Amino acid sequence: MSAMVELRDVCKSFPHPSPKPGQDPVFRALDHVHLEIQGGEFLTLLGPSGCGKTTALRMISGLDTPTSGQVFIDGHDVTGLPPYRRNVNQVFQSYALFPHLTVGDNIEFGLEMQKVEASERKRRMLEALDLVSLSGLESRKPDQLSGGQRQRVALARALVCRPKVLLLDEPLSALDAKLRQNMQIELKNLQTKLGITFVFVTHDQEEALVMSDRIALMNKGRIEQLGTVDDLYYRPKTQFVATFIGETNLFPCPVANRNRDAVTVRLGGRHELRLPAAQVSPAAREILVSIRPEKVQIQHQPFSGDNCFTASVQEEIFKGPSDALILGLEPGGEGQVHLHSLVPNFGTDQQVIHRGDKVHVKIHPDDVVVVEEKSD
Repeated sequence: MSAMVELRDVCKSFPHPSPKPGQDPVFRALDHVHLEIQGGEFLTLLGPSGCGKTTALRMISGLDTPTSGQVFIDGHDVTGLPPYRRNVNQVFQSYALFPHLTVGDNIEFGLEMQKVEASERKRRMLEALDLVSLSGLESRKPDQLSGGQRQRVALARALVCRPKVLLLDEPLSALDAKLRQNMQIELKNLQTKLGITFVFVTHDQEEALVMSDRIALMNKGRIEQLGTVDDLYYRPKTQFVATFIGETNLFPCPVANRNRDAVTVRLGGRHELRLPAAQVSPAAREILVSIRPEKVQIQHQPFSGDNCFTASVQEEIFKGPSDALILGLEPGGEGQVHLHSLVPNFGTDQQVIHRGDKVHVKIHPDDVVVVEEKSD
């Protein structure tokens, strides 16, 4: 089955406005991007400012054209087609509502451009309002609505034309934190209910983790990693992915020993860490490992087995439902290895680990992810 949206080897280049001596005079906003998005999927283009995510969205919408490569929607090459011939619709960060029109007229605008009969326009407008929980507000003007309500109107206007693909360019960024969290859940529930392909652009990793079926994490015009939320969080393939999605401990670890079953490396060059042999290629002489803070086990009693260390709690940072701890592995002194850990916060009466405590640490081999290798 063909993908609903496909970018084939898409490049987009712009002349650099003021190249420095020796700098490439061409800025590559997209650099040979390949991407397939399935029908009914919620896919998020995630990444820092300038990574190419909005440019990729503009390729799909037809607001911009590739320097090279092709764009397909529902199996058809639409590379040269204008936006109105692509059966896609877009929701913008600014909502882009007409201030002089009522809510109902804003929603009906696209249908009017399609010359849909008046009674059918009204029926579909009222249906769209009900879909976004705004029934009864069709006579209001945009300035009589809250930010969340205006966002819903923008969604209704985009959905009323029944596009095959809905494109969303950071549509929640103007909302306050609490409303933004609520809209994330509403938006995902709406997409599930409708079964429409959603392509969502954001720089906010929390938004991406909450809503996405898959995430395309972009960096410098390329897709650094494409996968499910679990793939990117628990199985990052590069240092960029490991550090962009969530928090992590990163350590370069020289390989100290290996046998058929296990590889021993030196955490921070000082402490032995054993991993399954399958996680490290035979040619590797040094690896970069990622260990999520919540996977660092801590208690006052000694652990048994491999990858057990003693440590001192050097910092304790209150984060509401959890405490962030900075642990210094023993022995201390110059070059001491520091681990960041997260532990549940059950209240002041139940906290058992504090700054200055001596604790025992265990890291399960399955919680160590190799993100880079160096060989001779």
